[in-house]
Amino acid sequence: MKADTDHVRRMLINASGAALLSNILPIDLASAQTAEPGDAPSPAERSGDRGAVSPMTAQFAAYISGALDRELPEAVVATTKLHVLDTIAAMVSGRRLKPGEIAARYVDSLGGKPVATVVATGIVTSPVNAALANAMAAHADETDDTHPFGPFHAGCSAVPAALATAEMAGRSGRDLLRAVALAYDVGARVLQALGGAGRHPGFLTNTFVATAASAALLRLDPRQVRHALSYGAQQASGIGSWVRDRDHIEKAFDYGGMGARNGVMAATMVAIGCTGVEDVFSGQPSVFTALARKAEPEKLVAELGTRFEVFNTTIKKWTVGGPLQPVMDSMSVLMQDSVVRAGNVRRIVVDIPTESPAIVDNATAPDLCLQHLVGMMIADGSLTFASIHDEARMHDPKVLAFRKLVEIAPNEELQKAVPIRQAIVTIETGDGRTLRHRTDVVRGTARNPMDAKEVEAKALDLLAPVLGQGRAAELIAKVGSLDRVAAVSELRPLLQA
Repeated sequence: MKADTDHVRRMLINASGAALLSNILPIDLASAQTAEPGDAPSPAERSGDRGAVSPMTAQFAAYISGALDRELPEAVVATTKLHVLDTIAAMVSGRRLKPGEIAARYVDSLGGKPVATVVATGIVTSPVNAALANAMAAHADETDDTHPFGPFHAGCSAVPAALATAEMAGRSGRDLLRAVALAYDVGARVLQALGGAGRHPGFLTNTFVATAASAALLRLDPRQVRHALSYGAQQASGIGSWVRDRDHIEKAFDYGGMGARNGVMAATMVAIGCTGVEDVFSGQPSVFTALARKAEPEKLVAELGTRFEVFNTTIKKWTVGGPLQPVMDSMSVLMQDSVVRAGNVRRIVVDIPTESPAIVDNATAPDLCLQHLVGMMIADGSLTFASIHDEARMHDPKVLAFRKLVEIAPNEELQKAVPIRQAIVTIETGDGRTLRHRTDVVRGTARNPMDAKEVEAKALDLLAPVLGQGRAAELIAKVGSLDRVAAVSELRPLLQA
């Protein structure tokens, strides 16, 4: 085993000074381990000193390490496919938006051996670069999925990290699905164990999301997984200043690109032989002492293998910010009234949780601006991805005429309501009536999930303008049979623009 390890590591180092980060060969990196997968803990690990490993961390790392060999229930596989498709659609559509376009130009300027695909371009680059660019495209707007705890955006880091690593390591579609499902489980549990985290949770957890996906696909053994998690923990960061980002470019990095890049970097560094702290979740200091709001370490491993967080993650019906989903749901119901459809309205009052106005009240980004989206829905009768992301419509006189009728009412009762992110829309019509609709359970959430046809229809709307109708349909079908795809690299011709 030692000879094999030395041989593989020499080959990788000779291939590039950046080793796995730019390695072109899809080799089986299981042979690049620094220890046998079944090795017993060292005397240092058993002695209670700096090498000690808690049972909790040992269980967590072993779960990540064994992800590719663990069968998933059929329902988990089916739901994970929908989240992979939804995230790929977000990547492809996001490539034409500012964050996705500039991220692709940035990584192209860096070079890198052609290993991993930058979606919706002709660029093939290093796994770390591809993960960064694709994750920024995935969160170039508010299209991607979101987990209500935190909340945090799982798919925009999990799927780019998994795609890049799977291409490099020659993994199958089934392996990709297992790694992505794992990443959702890890991200939610880290955040839950941190008690929501004292820093901005949407940033903090995605480094762990991507680290888990990449480590699993590289078949790191449990000790290597622990080291990769430690490298990931050192990079976990984020503050809430993103709300001042007018162009959504830094937000795309903060929510998506940073975590995906950090995770793939952590896993690939360890795969080539970098070593690290044996247990970053225990001792002083640790992840919990540094980052937790109210640490509940036991939640890190709670119901592993029986509670799958992909089921608890929302696929957005509307390609707008999370706080606006219930508003659009209510508006779609009220738009069924012929008077409202005709634009014969005098006043529109939107009750939302008290924390939401800071994000959506007259936001400069069209996909985050409540007043603009409500006004445009009445002006157009509906919303599309194209109209939502058309900045020129922010100055459309017809939209502005309805926008000025919109009032936001911060509602303390909605702030405390469960499930989170509810909304009430009240419309006073020109013929003297008052119409009101409350959305308690948003479409696309765990309690009101979208079905496969709805997700595929959303994906087609996002994919077709970039890839063409025929190739978009082919890609949707390919992802639908991803568990039967022999190599993830087969997706490349469908993903490239």
